[in-house]
Amino acid sequence: MKDIFHNLLESSQSILKNKEVLRPSYVPDILPHREKQIEELAKILVPALKGETPSNVFIYGKTGTGKTAVAKFIGKQLMKKGKELNVVTNFVYINCEIVDTQYRVLQNVANHFIRAWEERIPFTGWPTDEVYSRLVNSIEKRGGVTIIVLDEVDKLKGDEVLYNLSRLNYDLQRARTSIIGISNDLKFTEFLDPRVKSSLGEENIVFPPYSADELCDILGERAKIAFRENALEENVIPLCAAIAAQEHGDARRALDLLRVAAEIAERNGESKLTEKHVRMAENKIELDRVTEIVRTLPVQSKLVLMSAIVGNELYDDLTTGDLYQIYKDLCRLAGVNILTQRRVADLISELDMLGIITARVISKGRYGRTRQIEVFAPTKIKETLEKNEAMPNLRNYKPNLQSKLL
Repeated sequence: MKDIFHNLLESSQSILKNKEVLRPSYVPDILPHREKQIEELAKILVPALKGETPSNVFIYGKTGTGKTAVAKFIGKQLMKKGKELNVVTNFVYINCEIVDTQYRVLQNVANHFIRAWEERIPFTGWPTDEVYSRLVNSIEKRGGVTIIVLDEVDKLKGDEVLYNLSRLNYDLQRARTSIIGISNDLKFTEFLDPRVKSSLGEENIVFPPYSADELCDILGERAKIAFRENALEENVIPLCAAIAAQEHGDARRALDLLRVAAEIAERNGESKLTEKHVRMAENKIELDRVTEIVRTLPVQSKLVLMSAIVGNELYDDLTTGDLYQIYKDLCRLAGVNILTQRRVADLISELDMLGIITARVISKGRYGRTRQIEVFAPTKIKETLEKNEAMPNLRNYKPNLQSKLL
């Protein structure tokens, strides 16, 4: 126990050569089944290598369809070709799920151009117009064409940042800019301010989901670099691809399955990755997803969910009415306002849509209809809920069973 990591390193059998290759953030040199989209985007951006302004582009597609990978791949190629031709090209990538305000986006883009010895723009504190002015000066000083990628662009708070970025070229003399927006929402631009839509004048590229066969090719390319020879059973990659293809052809999901399965195999000290490990990885990923959703639920939704768990422990068939009685008790214990039964029914529907509970409608004849409620992975969810300080202590809780007896 004195040197626990030494012992673990000595005993572990590694089936992986390079685990990072299996992460969605890795951008490979080959992107199978995205040749058409790469060529389309390259044709739009090639004017940058002539010192001309490319059109703004919006890339659409479901999660895990290669949008970010293609944008980063093209950016890498553009910078490389720019150096060869001695043409100034700049590529700035911003994830709007993290950097979601006008100030932060302008600050991040501007700081990309600021040299190590120059004063950087702070996270907060400057007037927005001063940050914008600094951004214009920085781009102008660097010159050439700058491509600004806004990933998850629909997560931006307000339209002002898109409007300001799309109008940059009006304030630049020597330099030019172009915007690439990436979104899962095909209708995103429909809700933009008409001024913003007019300024963007965008072109659109839609990325279709991957099929199971295409996902097999993607995983196969990554597996060549990631795994040691003979470390994979033959049916592992097709299984990962088939599971991910059922969920809208999500390559991220397929990669996560393969990576987590490999981690499970290594922790068990096994020298080969098998179908069994993929099934274990599928359960683990689903549990982790549910845990994260539960952790971020509002307090009232957490109380409804806890009521469902308690109800499932007490009753064979938990109905909406039984759950509501328990919910009222828990609200009193937690010192929280009690919602109406109709509002609780809405929260049950929301939890059902998230896949945390299943609420099946059943007929009770002349007594009308009700819903039978079951909770997915109740033990894991209960552990997560009990870590929340807003949840009541249920150690001595005894429900009123009168409604059930009646």
